Amino acid sequence: MYTIAALYHFTRFASPADLKPALLDLCQSQSVKGTLLLAQEGINGTVAGPRAGIDAVLAHIRGLPGCDTLEWKESTSAKPPFGRIKVRLKKEIVTMGQPDVDPRARVGHYVEAQDWNALIQSPDVAVIDTRNDYEVAIGTFDGAIDPQTRSFGEFPAWWEANRERFHNKRIAMFCTGGIRCEKSTNYLLGQGVTDVFHLRGGILKYLEEIPAEDSVWQGECFVFDNRVSVGHGLREGPHALCHGCRRPLLPSDTSRPEYELGVSCHHCIHETSASDKDRFRERQKQIRLTRARGAEHLGRPD
Repeated sequence: MYTIAALYHFTRFASPADLKPALLDLCQSQSVKGTLLLAQEGINGTVAGPRAGIDAVLAHIRGLPGCDTLEWKESTSAKPPFGRIKVRLKKEIVTMGQPDVDPRARVGHYVEAQDWNALIQSPDVAVIDTRNDYEVAIGTFDGAIDPQTRSFGEFPAWWEANRERFHNKRIAMFCTGGIRCEKSTNYLLGQGVTDVFHLRGGILKYLEEIPAEDSVWQGECFVFDNRVSVGHGLREGPHALCHGCRRPLLPSDTSRPEYELGVSCHHCIHETSASDKDRFRERQKQIRLTRARGAEHLGRPD
């Protein structure tokens, strides 16, 4: 059984590049795989591995400057969720493109999972899903507004174009694990919105703590690992991933004529060129050859 730890923490790293080698070496020595992002504003990522390895990596991260109060969310998987470990240096640990946004200064009011239903069912509350359109498509909260953004960096422009819709409304926001709401609530506060709330721990915390019979969540939650989606109790969902466009697919979608394993699906069949598809087919061929030799392809352990 693999332990999965999803984490983020906003702090100030004077030189993120100096932190990368030791963190990467530790993950490799402990058989921990996944992706960790380092930037001057902090750390973000999801990793998976044996219990002892995850504990060692979390202890190391808690020892980084300003990370002693690090929180994370755990789940498990019978299959390896990741094929390799990547520690990357970034300008932002979640890209919004707003240089004045600083969650360390202030964020919206945190709402615990057990209090979320009552808040979002209030008539004076507008509920906004801050995730990408393909994430929202497979699950969201009852009545939530979908900005239909393809990336988080589009959210400020969407807000500017739609802000008048929310006059005299309290704003409740949510995302997968909470990190996008740290930035988006800080952004709205900077735009003069006073009553801003967000779900502490994100959808994952809600699905972990709230029983299905008490839930107002509909569908599955997209996750950025090879489980693809999870439901209540963080049980693995039914979705697969189109490796042509990285969008989630239901089992029935793989029977559609547009679907070709590793190449395309009904979402992206007209979005990629013939040369792109040839490149994807070659990648899929290499995956088959690697598996035929009894090895694991670095890009896709599933």
